[in-house]
Amino acid sequence: QVQLVESGGGLVQAGGSLRLSCAASGFTLDNYAIGWFRHVSGKEREGVSCISRSDGRKYYADSVKGRFTISRDNAKNTAYLQMNRLQPEDTAVYYCATDPFGKENIATCLAGREYAYWGQGTQVTVSS
Repeated sequence: QVQLVESGGGLVQAGGSLRLSCAASGFTLDNYAIGWFRHVSGKEREGVSCISRSDGRKYYADSVKGRFTISRDNAKNTAYLQMNRLQPEDTAVYYCATDPFGKENIATCLAGREYAYWGQGTQVTVSS
């Protein structure tokens, strides 16, 4: 059974950092595309960052480029999202997602509809 469990969210002041974790079970994360998404109530879900299964390329939304870093630890079967220089507009529920298919470009890699499996989400709140 595929399961994803996020952790690491919390309250942080603007300019601070958090690292989100996404622990996978029931499958080998290395064989899947990985995406991080965020959602604010009343707004559309936004793709934040992803790792393509096709070639391992990493993609970032313009809003987080240079501040967020996605990574994967195959030995721990866990993905991470390191978030630096956080701003109040980064406040959201963050979700990790995985899918067994390629995600060959940024459009598909950052599209939530392309992912089959989702975690429960973790709240990130950035105070000004």
